[in-house]
Amino acid sequence: MFRKILIANRGEIAVRVMRACRELDIATVAVYSEADAAALHVRLADEAYLLGPAPSSESYLRIERIIEAARAAGAEAIHPGYGFLAENAEFARACAAAGLTFIGPSPEAMELMGSKTNARRAAIAAGAPVVPGTTEALNSAEEARATAARFGYPVMLKAAAGGGGKGMRLVAGEDEIEEAFTAAQSEALAAFGDASVYLEKAVERPRHIEIQIFADAHGHTVHLGERECSIQRRHQKVIEECPSPINDPTLRAAMGASAVGVARAANYVGAGTIEFLVSDVTREFYFLEMNTRLQVEHPVTELVTGIDLVREQIMVAAGHALSFTQDDVEWRGHAIECRVYAEDPDNNFLPSPGRITHLRVPAGPNVRDDGGVYAGAEVSIYYDPMISKLAAWGRTRDEAIARMRRALAEYTVGGIKTTLPFFREVVRDEEFIAGRLDTGFIERFNQRRAAATAALNARDAEVGEDKIESDDAARESDAPAADIARDIAIIAAALAETQNAPATVNGSQRAAAEQPSRWRVAGRTAQQRSRDLF
Repeated sequence: MFRKILIANRGEIAVRVMRACRELDIATVAVYSEADAAALHVRLADEAYLLGPAPSSESYLRIERIIEAARAAGAEAIHPGYGFLAENAEFARACAAAGLTFIGPSPEAMELMGSKTNARRAAIAAGAPVVPGTTEALNSAEEARATAARFGYPVMLKAAAGGGGKGMRLVAGEDEIEEAFTAAQSEALAAFGDASVYLEKAVERPRHIEIQIFADAHGHTVHLGERECSIQRRHQKVIEECPSPINDPTLRAAMGASAVGVARAANYVGAGTIEFLVSDVTREFYFLEMNTRLQVEHPVTELVTGIDLVREQIMVAAGHALSFTQDDVEWRGHAIECRVYAEDPDNNFLPSPGRITHLRVPAGPNVRDDGGVYAGAEVSIYYDPMISKLAAWGRTRDEAIARMRRALAEYTVGGIKTTLPFFREVVRDEEFIAGRLDTGFIERFNQRRAAATAALNARDAEVGEDKIESDDAARESDAPAADIARDIAIIAAALAETQNAPATVNGSQRAAAEQPSRWRVAGRTAQQRSRDLF
């Protein structure tokens, strides 16, 4: 077993890996940029090494500096987390050349499955169903137009070298193809250094469901079931569930077998995820891509299966066999995860960097928060704005939703905008509760929200007009009523005075039973009213 591991990442995933290391009694090494000098992962590590300035191109993406830090610390292995260099085959090769174990798949498996076009070919060879589309990158907008005409619109243009929604464009018709092709190429080049783009037939109202797979070097490959990842903004997941609300054991078994087949065809070792598009109507599923790393949303699988995926990564990288078989995997209950971002959901989810002035993290039964910040920490403009992943488990999906509502109500973050208000609304949305999910959920949710807000504003405006008219009428009708009420009060007071006071007539006391003159009462009333006027 390793004695010391360097985590080549930052934020919540670096903290998550460190916790698994601590449980295995493995020392941890952090790396950081100048912007992250006071970050939580730096504070929790046994030792830490500066990589360089804040931009990731000068710090977290500098392979040679990470290798130098590992050597200086005496680390035996490097865990890449996710993002940054996690799916970089050259980084894995550099680790091997330096005598370090890369905790992940082989460079060859990453190159095969990291290219979306290569992965499609591998999936087809493994017998997995794929969305109709190209297996080679497109050379021009004209080729894209001809290909789209052959498959029929709508189509999806995608970056061949990466995922995460970068370099992806939905094209509804021929008039959009040229602009979309140019934009997809430009974004792909900026994100992955490769402008290659391929085309797929778009599946309308699809569910985005992925299968967690795990393989060791001893010939064992298993799946740990599905995760529902359909709730996305800008093609990036924000809420995940395990299992999918579909919760169909037959579908799970079919998708799991297909995922295992793809992993075996790639000679894959380690944790990985096979992503599928699933028709919400026919329940047909299509291979989408493979992520050759630990996924952001792995906690929901851990909560439902009880298997620590990070621990298994470390053990498998150290040469051990998986600690479980396919028959050992059981799915108990339901888990939901919300990715808490420093973003403004009311302003198109734009980043909201800044200092966290207050932080209260939810706790209690079956609530888990994988965080990477603390009160006083700075959310930088240089990196992904996710600050934590909040997960809740329940025996049923309804129980998990109720627990998530409670946890979201407890969660407070001061100083920055976050996606917490958005999640608090979503978990009370009728479509979400009913499990009617697909990749267009947020767009429809926003439309429902806007329609509800417009209806409420219209009702308030109508109520306001009615209230104005009602108030005017009330003032007119209340005036004489007020006069009458005041007259009655004055008369009653005058009567009480004359009845109770020992009045005298011509120097002699009047009999108590003698009633006062009505004229006298009326006179006093008029006198009192005249005083009220001034």
